[in-house]
Amino acid sequence: MTPYFSVVISLYNKEKHIQSTIESVLAQSFVDFEIVVVNDGSTDNSEAIVRSINDKRIQIYSQENKGVSAARNLGIEKAKAELVAFLDADDYWYPNHLETLKTLYKILPNCGLYATAYVKQFNTVKINSIYKNIPTTPNWMGIVADYFESSQINSIAWTSAVMIPKKVFDTIGNFDTKITLGAGEDTDLWIRVGLKYDVGFCNTVTAIHNLHSDNRVSNTNTNMRQFINLDAYEATAHSKPSLKKYLDFNRYSIAKQYKLVNNNLKARELISKIDFNNLNWKQQLLLKMNNQLLRIFIKVKLLLRNLGCNLSSYK
Repeated sequence: MTPYFSVVISLYNKEKHIQSTIESVLAQSFVDFEIVVVNDGSTDNSEAIVRSINDKRIQIYSQENKGVSAARNLGIEKAKAELVAFLDADDYWYPNHLETLKTLYKILPNCGLYATAYVKQFNTVKINSIYKNIPTTPNWMGIVADYFESSQINSIAWTSAVMIPKKVFDTIGNFDTKITLGAGEDTDLWIRVGLKYDVGFCNTVTAIHNLHSDNRVSNTNTNMRQFINLDAYEATAHSKPSLKKYLDFNRYSIAKQYKLVNNNLKARELISKIDFNNLNWKQQLLLKMNNQLLRIFIKVKLLLRNLGCNLSSYK
């Protein structure tokens, strides 16, 4: 019998987290799903832990290490359901996650992407995400009027809280494997979906984005990462100001990362393509800081965040 959802989990060296992640799926109030785990060449005990979990809904596939995009793409290929939900191997769902996505899909059956609200967790500190122009009425469900505008503080779509109908990938393509080491492969996909389809959203929090897990690809040296090609969408952005601002916010974010590793050439290249009218005064100030001062600022920000005070340059 075909499951209602296929839950795709890309797994690479998450032995400390994968069991809790899968248990959060098994604890869902809606139980008609399969779990498709793609072991992307883990060198720790991750795969053995998954195989020790006795549940017939779990399917495991292994490949040599090819990166998160290739692993997710294999999961999409192997998925039996028409609705594909994603979950990173160190994040967690509340028991209402799949039930909420099912209700959202029933109400809005023609969207290209379905998303729910999420919280970010830094050690024991949880911080709610903020979305522009989204109603704050409890349990609101609806179509996002402008995906790119609503994602200018926190992204409406985050990989562990989205579901995409499998047929959508036939139209827009899968995750781009040229983007490496977590350098925007998800953002690239959301842009392609947002340009072609409506996006359905529920403001109920159903997932936890764990930002302090071990071995995150985002800890990899910035100079080793192949980032999203934002220029590919610049022509379209000429007629869509919210997309241009969204692209510039992403350029700002990547430029900061390059400055932090003293790659001023790459940073300047990105900054030269930004319309500074799209940035607020805090963002402009951070880009003007020298590298050393920027690193000090980021360290202070991380310290305050761990104390429950979340400073953001996006609001």
